[in-house]
Amino acid sequence: MFDKNDPRTKLSSQAQATKSKPIKFTEAKYGKFYELPPMESDETTKTWWFRGQNFYIAYSEVLEGGKLSREKQQDEYVLLLPERNSRAVVSFGEKETPVDGYSLVIIPAGESEVKMSRGGKVVRLFSTVNEDLADLPINKSTYEENDPNVALFEPWPDPPTGPKVRVYSLDVPKKEGRFGRIWRCSTFMVNYLEPNDGPRDPSKLSPHSHDDFEQCSLALEGEFVHHLRWPWTTDMAQWREDQHETCGSPSVAVIPAGVIHTTQAMDLGINQLVDIFCPPREDFSKQNGWVLNEDEYPMP
Repeated sequence: MFDKNDPRTKLSSQAQATKSKPIKFTEAKYGKFYELPPMESDETTKTWWFRGQNFYIAYSEVLEGGKLSREKQQDEYVLLLPERNSRAVVSFGEKETPVDGYSLVIIPAGESEVKMSRGGKVVRLFSTVNEDLADLPINKSTYEENDPNVALFEPWPDPPTGPKVRVYSLDVPKKEGRFGRIWRCSTFMVNYLEPNDGPRDPSKLSPHSHDDFEQCSLALEGEFVHHLRWPWTTDMAQWREDQHETCGSPSVAVIPAGVIHTTQAMDLGINQLVDIFCPPREDFSKQNGWVLNEDEYPMP
């Protein structure tokens, strides 16, 4: 259910029949990094790790000169530099690519390095194909068994022009009819939502659900309340109370498949949320002009 002015009303009108509705649901997962010690730490870098069924997310605070390396990366991964005054150099193959702050970067499989030439916040997104990362997330035990409602990870096609570091500025003008600022690669879809300046209007929320994939909502600035409702099934033992979870920044909420949800910005200042999906969403990809780099990445 969306407000009449929400671009996602197009999705409801174009929806088709899906698989059978779930009869059992899992819990939501919350990573409030501001309340937790980092999982990794050295003289230049602090990193917090969390996960969903198909992905790992690493949130880091990195000083100038700090390095984040991948030696045996199995597939494309995503790098976010959300602060305008940060700077990085991404090394891949024999090429070094300078990256300004407030950018999204797609880095190919293989050996690569991110070196911060000016420190700041760094977010990295990896698929669970990269098994060397499996022990790092603080919530790893919650995925000892897969959620049967979540479709297995299948990568989307590689870019026809081959592997290279791709850099996209987050400075994209708002456009009527487009939902957020969306990029995709073979492994992820990232929607860097338009920030809320002040609290979200409680009369214009957007409760909805996803049949077969999780949503990861990354809070980078401000405060949010994630409102969740688990549908009733024939088995009363599976029923759950509604949840209204307050999360400051930085934090991650992983919303289960099939659960009705909407998120309400609460802070009086800027509230910045980023929605993450692994693999990319087909419904968003079918909307004309929504995916900003669709010319580089074909659909399956």
